[in-house]
Amino acid sequence: MTETMIFMIAVVFFAIVIISKGVKVVSQSDLYVVERLGKFHKVLDGGFHIIIPIIDKVRSILTSREQLVDIERQSVITKDNVNISIDGIVFCKVEEATMATYNVMNFKHAIANLAMTTLRSEIGAMVLDDTLSNRETLNAKLQTEIGSAATNWGIKVTRVEIADISVPPSIEKAMNMQMEAEREKRAIQTKAEAQKEAQIREAEAFKQSEILKAEAIERMADAKKYEQEKVAAGQQEAMNLINEAMMKNEKAAEFLLAKDRVAAFKAMAESSSTDKMILPYDVTQMIGSTSVLGDAFFKGVSNNQTNNG
Repeated sequence: MTETMIFMIAVVFFAIVIISKGVKVVSQSDLYVVERLGKFHKVLDGGFHIIIPIIDKVRSILTSREQLVDIERQSVITKDNVNISIDGIVFCKVEEATMATYNVMNFKHAIANLAMTTLRSEIGAMVLDDTLSNRETLNAKLQTEIGSAATNWGIKVTRVEIADISVPPSIEKAMNMQMEAEREKRAIQTKAEAQKEAQIREAEAFKQSEILKAEAIERMADAKKYEQEKVAAGQQEAMNLINEAMMKNEKAAEFLLAKDRVAAFKAMAESSSTDKMILPYDVTQMIGSTSVLGDAFFKGVSNNQTNNG
């Protein structure tokens, strides 16, 4: 093999290397930070790109996809001096590849440390009960604080989640006892409210019952009054009719008396009693006249004796 052929092969090999170094095919979600002679030149996004070998160099390769940054478990003291263990996750994504490359050494490590210090600060200002019950508030505060600092690094913090909060066994036991006492308290209150409601309903039912009874008595009294008024009006009307009949016909009174006598005689005749005697009407008149004459005679004799004396 001659020197010329060797040189040609070397040139071709060098050209292939140069071309391979100068051609960059970037994936859709990747970001290439390119420097030219040690200074930032441009950012390559998804697609086919050509750079100048040796002069241009890829400084860093980043992804535009959302990334997870773990917050390592750490001990934190709350405002009421309770030592708890806590960890979490930060969701973030690169928005400015240049700032993420040149403004911070390692943005994931920086975000993790910033999250730990911010978490200590926020937990230190909260009591244990608020820490356990207000996770959403704590997450929002952490996202605001971390996001404000991460903006200078070209990173957007999309979400912060507290994964787990662990309390000492003694505190957990006391909390369980407190929760049990609260449940018993709520049960007693619920039972008392139910009894109170039942008594109120019973009293209302009794009240309604008495009202209905009073209304029924009042209506019955009104009905009785109405009946008596109607009976009295009927009797008055009957008496008026009788009086009118007697004024028009003198025999009307005798007819009514004869009718009553016939009814009385009929009742006596139908009676099962044996101690009874029925006299004709004429005999009764005669007996009545005799009794009148006898009374007059005895009164006259008595008067004569008085005068003679």
